Amino acid sequence: MYKQEIDHILERMLESNKNVSDLNLTPGKPFQVETAGELVPVEIEPGFKVLTPFQTEVFALHLINQDRRLTEILLKEGSCDLSYALGDRARFRVNIFSRSGNYAIVLRKLDTTIPTINELDLPRSFHKMSLEKNGIIFVTGATGSGKSTSLAALLDEINETKSVHVITLEDPIEYQHSQKQATFNQRELGSDFDSFASGLRAALRQAPKVILVGEMRDRETVEIGLSAAETGHLVLSTLHTVDAGQTINRIIGMFSTEEERQIRIRLADTIRWVVSQRLLPRTGGGRVAAFEIMSVSLRVKDSILNGESEGKTFYEIMKAGKAFGMTTFDEFIISLYEQGKITEEVALAYSSRRSSVGRGLDFIKSSRGEATTEIKSLEIDHGYERT
Repeated sequence: MYKQEIDHILERMLESNKNVSDLNLTPGKPFQVETAGELVPVEIEPGFKVLTPFQTEVFALHLINQDRRLTEILLKEGSCDLSYALGDRARFRVNIFSRSGNYAIVLRKLDTTIPTINELDLPRSFHKMSLEKNGIIFVTGATGSGKSTSLAALLDEINETKSVHVITLEDPIEYQHSQKQATFNQRELGSDFDSFASGLRAALRQAPKVILVGEMRDRETVEIGLSAAETGHLVLSTLHTVDAGQTINRIIGMFSTEEERQIRIRLADTIRWVVSQRLLPRTGGGRVAAFEIMSVSLRVKDSILNGESEGKTFYEIMKAGKAFGMTTFDEFIISLYEQGKITEEVALAYSSRRSSVGRGLDFIKSSRGEATTEIKSLEIDHGYERT
């Protein structure tokens, strides 16, 4: 199999459906693409009814392209990440992984143009984030929830408005930022640095004002990131956590019990924003993003320092912090339902607190004159216990 053949297959897969987000090559299944959250088979001539383990392995080896580091990582850890360019047509973030001794491949299509905050219809708080001078901003969520896209839009806002040096440490580079007001130096794991910790340590000697760390994967990276934030840098990074409270607890959990007090103090001093994302099925097709946003305030600092307690949970603080640009997932989901972007079933399925969202939906339905219960009629039983 030659590069021309691989490119031909990838082009056919991209053209097979509208809004293709992922290409999936799994042994025992045909070529598949993901569109609007669903996998759809792709017919390619000559016909491939199902892919064999040998075919996916050959495909994987050609994508790796004799890169010794990636080959060693794949054999040692069972998966590896890389980027692949389909000429000027498209770029992909590729993950090759072992399953039952065979290899499967998922290629995430990357947008070639960087969307703006307004084009993505991100919350207004993102504009405030771009004005921060130092500290840490975390964007969290599951894989494929749009974290990288939101961070790219945030960096583009900085690029448009500030004349600063920005260094990004990525695995792999997803969005290519052009040189506008800011000066961008984008570095890729493997080809430009060997670990996020070493890349971040080196970045502190490269006079940046803004540092993007693709992911805070371990304790060492978190520690250096905190040090960078404490010395006047703005650090942007991601974590695979589902909400703001879990993000704080996950970071604290990376350290020993003896270090907990010190790390709480450092976190309280450096965290500026925690943004969590989820992608929900949109009414009529496609997907829409829901956000949970927590900004630094005295109440947030107190809960980070002393832990959550009754009346002082991060959820309750965010619910009462609209004036500071905060919102909970549940509030955001209710607003999406009110705008007609999602259905009632989706709103309840993706909520954090189902009862709270249910009450919010009932209030909206009541204001529209819609029924809020399936009970058709109520009347007094005049004959009850009558002899």
